[in-house]
Amino acid sequence: MSISALAFALLNVFVKKLGYFNVYQIVFFRSIGTLFFTIPFLIKNKISFLGNKKLLLISRGIVGCIAMTLFFMSIKHLSMGTAVSIRYISPIFAAVFALFLLKEKIKHLQWLCFGVAFIGVVILKGFDNQINNIGLVYAIISAVFTGLVYIFIRKIGAKDHPIVIVNYFMIISAIIGGVLCINHWTSPKGLEWLLLLSLGVYGYFGQLYMTKALQTGEINLVAPLKYIEVIFTMLIGAIWLQETYSLLSIFGIFLIITGLVLNVLVKQSKVFSTKKELK
Repeated sequence: MSISALAFALLNVFVKKLGYFNVYQIVFFRSIGTLFFTIPFLIKNKISFLGNKKLLLISRGIVGCIAMTLFFMSIKHLSMGTAVSIRYISPIFAAVFALFLLKEKIKHLQWLCFGVAFIGVVILKGFDNQINNIGLVYAIISAVFTGLVYIFIRKIGAKDHPIVIVNYFMIISAIIGGVLCINHWTSPKGLEWLLLLSLGVYGYFGQLYMTKALQTGEINLVAPLKYIEVIFTMLIGAIWLQETYSLLSIFGIFLIITGLVLNVLVKQSKVFSTKKELK
């Protein structure tokens, strides 16, 4: 998940830099760039493109495409650290979905942790002048759909290879993004081709390692570890794009990260106590 977080942080920076392109065109290139990796891998290893859990794979692809598109839209309106921070309240929604759909239990302390993270979002909205309502709505809805993505991946489990899951996601996103960007197409020039296609490179490694992490661990334990992406994104944004944050904004982001980290610790204590009882 740490490797995934760094890759996605770099992806965020390039999406911000290429913000003058239509968001659907960015989705299209991000998907096409990744397919250069996934398709040869599946062919070389003689892995079926269709997979086993076809309906779940298609659903994960559609939901993932919506989440990705909305997040890219939010980056156009918000500073990167703020956008990523708000989107990563997704473990709250993942936990709620997991409670009802997967019957995973959630400790009372976990709800308190999620509350701390939510307070961080409220502080950001109230005191970060860079936040506007459109960007906030995009980021929050993206978080909802990202939480749902965790559920689909968890339901697929080890029944399908991680690359098959990523390949479905990218093919569906390439089709949707490609169709929707036709009327808004801007022809890239020179280095822009490389930058656009590089989105797929970072996205590939980010998606691959996130999928592997989610397949091998419980949602409430693994999903919050993506908070590391916030730190990477803020540092890169500050150094490369000269993004700045007020003290209250940093405090709000700190609360979000703290809430997610505490949730991990609470969940781990639950796992360790269960193992002890089994022994």
